[in-house]
Amino acid sequence: MNTILIIEDDADIRESSAEILELSGYHVLQAEGGKSGVQLAIQYQPDLILCDIVMPKLDGYGVLYLLAKNKATSEIPFIFLTAKTERDDFRKGMEMGADDYLTKPYNDMELLNAVETRIRKQRRQHVHYQSIFKGLETIDSAEGMELKELITDKKPKQIKKKQILYYEGDHPQGLYLVVEGSVKTIKIAPDGRQLITGIYKPNDYIGMDALIMDEPFKDTAEAVEQTSLYLLPKELVLNLINKSQKISRQFIRALCKNVQEKEEQLLELAYLSVRKRLAQVLVRLSKKSPVSQQLSVSREELAELAGIAIESVSRTLTDFKDRGMIEKNGSMIQLLNVDKLSKIRN
Repeated sequence: MNTILIIEDDADIRESSAEILELSGYHVLQAEGGKSGVQLAIQYQPDLILCDIVMPKLDGYGVLYLLAKNKATSEIPFIFLTAKTERDDFRKGMEMGADDYLTKPYNDMELLNAVETRIRKQRRQHVHYQSIFKGLETIDSAEGMELKELITDKKPKQIKKKQILYYEGDHPQGLYLVVEGSVKTIKIAPDGRQLITGIYKPNDYIGMDALIMDEPFKDTAEAVEQTSLYLLPKELVLNLINKSQKISRQFIRALCKNVQEKEEQLLELAYLSVRKRLAQVLVRLSKKSPVSQQLSVSREELAELAGIAIESVSRTLTDFKDRGMIEKNGSMIQLLNVDKLSKIRN
């Protein structure tokens, strides 16, 4: 049975929410203020915390700050309960590490959906963490253990769809490691067109070139969907790279792979026809897709990846479909003949 902690100074909201969750099979703990909420969280380490923002003595931001500093509670999913809808409040909470929001007043289904979704996501993330750790097990040195500590000691950062991770010109504070979801990096052309320079999936590093060269980011990073990622601190990563040949080789391979992909993209933009460019983009995306030869990508994103107009994407996809190379349903594209797509003449 999952345990939910509700921290809310309004007794009516707290007790009604607890009743709904208990009827749904959850074990519920209640705290009427921030200080008692922190104490219960440390004592019982619940599976999820629901916390009001505006409370006397210790508000929700203070609760989140204290729990994030404690290793035993730092990874517990945290949902704010708030009547505030201003953008700054949402941004402040997300930057501090909140996982989601429920805006009061909320109904029974909104509460249950938020709780169930967050608990399911936490389970999926655990699977992703295990895959990351397996990759680190190949680094059987003291430095490898330090790198693993960089990951396990911090709660992953949560960013929502279309949220900006960093802007072009920002200075890197560390190295990002995608755990779940996906992030795209984009460049804006002088004429205003947007070009996608990279798409990053789970286990991919973001911002490695800027970090190693100690230069500002050359592009902007934006979440394609709800995404979880780690920020590995800049100085600690650089120290490990300098100390460990194995870690250096790991990062160099990843960096070279990124450079190769960007070179291929530049050559495609310079010399290939619209049909060939789009076909190459589909093939390249299929190699990164978690589902074999199945893509979830919008026409706008395909246009930005291939450097062509959205209208050209629509016409070309229809042509590919008529020729039996793909099947499409909204943003879902199934590649039926990858070999034929790869061999489209320029």
